[in-house]
Formats: sequence, structure tokens, C-alpha cells
Amino acid sequence: MTDDGLKRNELDAKAGASGTCGAPGTAPVSGVSGPSPAARAPRWAVRVVAVGLVLAALNLRPAIAALGPLLKEVRSDLGMSGTVAGLLTSVPALCFAVFGSLAPRLARRRGPVPVVLAGMITITAGLALRPLAGGTAAFVAASALALAGIAVSNVLMPVVVKRWFPTRVGSMTGLYSMGLALGTSCAAAVTVPMTGALGGSWRAGLGAWALLGVLALLPWAVVLRDPYSRRAEHDPGLAEHDPGLAEENTGGTARDTGPESPADAAPSTTAAPGTSAAPGTSGTPGTSGGSGTATTTPRPDRRSSAPDGTRIRIGTSPTAWALGAFFGLQASAAYIIMGWLPQIFRDAGVSASSAGLMLAVTMGMGVPLAFVVPRLAARMRHQGPLVVALGVSGLTGYAGLWLAPAAGAWVWALLLGIANCAFPVALTMIGLRSRSSAGVVKLSAFAQSTGYLLSIPGPLLVGALHDAAGGWDVPLLLMTALLVAQTVTGVLAGRDRVIEDDRRVRD
Repeated sequence: MTDDGLKRNELDAKAGASGTCGAPGTAPVSGVSGPSPAARAPRWAVRVVAVGLVLAALNLRPAIAALGPLLKEVRSDLGMSGTVAGLLTSVPALCFAVFGSLAPRLARRRGPVPVVLAGMITITAGLALRPLAGGTAAFVAASALALAGIAVSNVLMPVVVKRWFPTRVGSMTGLYSMGLALGTSCAAAVTVPMTGALGGSWRAGLGAWALLGVLALLPWAVVLRDPYSRRAEHDPGLAEHDPGLAEENTGGTARDTGPESPADAAPSTTAAPGTSAAPGTSGTPGTSGGSGTATTTPRPDRRSSAPDGTRIRIGTSPTAWALGAFFGLQASAAYIIMGWLPQIFRDAGVSASSAGLMLAVTMGMGVPLAFVVPRLAARMRHQGPLVVALGVSGLTGYAGLWLAPAAGAWVWALLLGIANCAFPVALTMIGLRSRSSAGVVKLSAFAQSTGYLLSIPGPLLVGALHDAAGGWDVPLLLMTALLVAQTVTGVLAGRDRVIEDDRRVRD
């Protein structure tokens, strides 16, 4: 995967020198001044970005997942009610919505690498300060600090993948998603025994994860040494009104149309006007093949045409709203599971260590599946059937929690882990649902910010309903309804279209 990125950068740099190639993930349009920072990045920078991507992914979930197995102890020590604990499990979504929306603006001004580095530093600071909290307010504030860094990094990870690995968006998204799942499952499995080994205090168990934060920020600090990797002014994917944006959305676009890259989709055999030619065919005027040359691209279709001067108005796109709703509902389900699943098992008679291991199984299912599912999604014209399959798995798991939470606990944990793979599907859809780098960054910010806002009430309502009903039957009904809605919106978001082709998004 990394070698592919290096080779692509070499090709782009050579083509850029001859004036025939644009930035990775964009069309080579005449008149564009040179390749992007990604195309000019040295080999070592691309390799370090790949390492940084994995370490960042590992660091983006322990702040959340480590809390679930110790939530009972934290509540007892800090005097939290069920409603306040529900609010605590909603804080991630709130922070992701508020701070995630700032990521594109920060990246346009500073470049994605410095902003991701700042995010890693913020996460580490929050994790280090949280154990020092003497009350609920301070604990929530320290958690919010860590979550602010997570939010910014969440939005920029798809942008990093798109810029540095344009021909392996599906594969690198899978690697990143696998890192997320591994970090989540390790945090769930290791926190309780690590807490015991460190003296039994939840403060030590939660604070130890700051060490992973220190490790995760190192690669991004190294990449910052490369001047091209930290520059943002020549990146059409981050400049909202970049002159190259209109050119990217013209008929001469789309050497890379997202995760359906040459590695992830069958190449076409003919080149329609405004598209790229397949290997062995000749390019037409205005294609990314240059002067009669050919380049490998996905199938040419309606995605390859857009009016000249198109600017994306993301808030009017039905596709963007469907993806935002799907992202929000799957996020709500994920945070409910991370925050409350151990408590459901413990209330059914399962020990704290076993409940933590079950949550680890749930999150650990994403380690192998997160690498397979995005590649599968990238090869599908319509991701709806995949969304439905994941929804059925989750509904079965919820039914098991209702009928026999302790007897079949491991099975339910396994099924809910499969259902949680809606997250890498949503990430892959972000790349698939836009034709250009500019579209990806706007769609990523919109879908994640909107989605996380929509996900806020879910965990909070689960805690409040549990306190009011005195059990888990009513909360499980709510969780089931949310999962059904998630499946419906996922089918809508999975339709074979891009936001540039929505009539109402164009000026």
C-alpha cells in the first residue's frame, strides 16, 4: 500500500514536471501550476505518513473505549447519576460535531499535517489530565479536551488518505479503520487488568493511555519537517475557493474518483468525453490522458461530467444529508455500545473483567473486517445490501441482549461487532460520494459534523431510560429503532451517485 503511494507520487511528480498532471486525486488540467504537496513529498515522508495514519487510528478511541469497563467505578467515585453518565457518553458526539467542523478551515490555513499533530497533542493532554479530576465537571472537561483532538483528526484522516494514497483509498481506509478497531478493542480488554496491575485505581488505568498519545504524535512531528507535506496553499482538496476546484469538476476530471481507484474497480475499455482512457485506449481531448495518452481509471459514467465552474453547496445535497444521517446513527450505536454494553453485561451477572473482554470482542471484530469491508464497499455500485447485512447482524445482537444477555453474551458481542463495521462503510462512502478532493473534504466535514450532532441524544436517552425504567428493556427498544433508521439511511446513502451530480448542489 505504501509502495503504491510512493510509485504514484513518482508518476505524479514526473507528469507534473512536464505540465500534464495535477495533484493526486485530481485531473491533470493544463494551466494548473505543478503537482500537489503529496506528489512532491519525498519517499520517507510518504512512509512516515502511513505509520502516522496507523498510530493516529490506534489513538482515536481509547479515550472513549477505556471508560466503559470502568464506568461503574468512575460513577461511584465522582457521584454520577445515570443521566449524567449518559451525558458523558454523549460528549464524544458533541465534541466531534463542534470541533470537527473546524478541521477544514484549520487545514486550509495550516495544512493537514500540522493540524493532525495538534490533534494528537490535544488528545494526549486530555488523557493525562482526566485522572487528576476531582469532580464530574473537571472529568467531563478533560474528556472534552481529548475529544476535541479526536474530532479534528477524525475529519482529516480521509483527507490524508485521499492526498497521499489516491490509488489505494479503499485499502488505506481499511488499514485506518482496522487501527481504530484495534485501538478500541485493546482499550476495552486491557484497561481493567491494567488498572489492577497499577494498584486498582481507575485514575491510573485511564491515565496510562496518555502514553499511547505520546507515541502517536511522533510520526506527525517528523513529517512536519518536510516543507511540501505541511503546505496547504496548493492543495485543491483543502482550499474552499481554490482556482483548481472548478477545473477538478469540469469534463476533464477524475483520474481518481475516490475509493473506486484502479486498484479497487475494473478499468474501463473506452474513454468517453471528459473521462480518462483505459489502458490500451487513446485519450480524447480534455481527458486526463493528456496528448493522446491513456491512464487507468474506473468506469466512465455520469460521475465524470459536471458543469464548468461548479462549486459545491454541500448543505443542499440529498446525498450528503443521507450520508450524514447514516454516519450519525451508526455513531450513536457505536457510542451506546462502547458506553453501555459492559454495564448491560454486568447487570446480567457478568464480571467486570469478562464484560471488558466482551466489549473487546465487539470492537475487535473490526480489526479483520475493517480491512475487508471497505474494499468490498468500494467494489459495489450500491452499498445498500452491505448496509442491510450489517443491520440484520446488529438487530440479532439486540434481540439476544433482550432475551438472554448472560447466556449468549459472547455471541451477542460477536454480532454487535459485525454490526459496528458500518463505520468503515461510512468512511468509504465519503470517498465514493464525491468526484474530487475538494468534494471529499467538504463531504467529510459535513457528514461527520452533522452526523455527530444527530448522534448526541442516543447515549443520553439510553442512560435516562435505564434510570426511569429500572432495566434495559426500554433502552433496547430505542436501540433497535435507531438501528432500523440507520439501515434505511445507509441504503439511501449507498446509491451510486456523487454530490456533484445532485442538481441542487450546483451554482
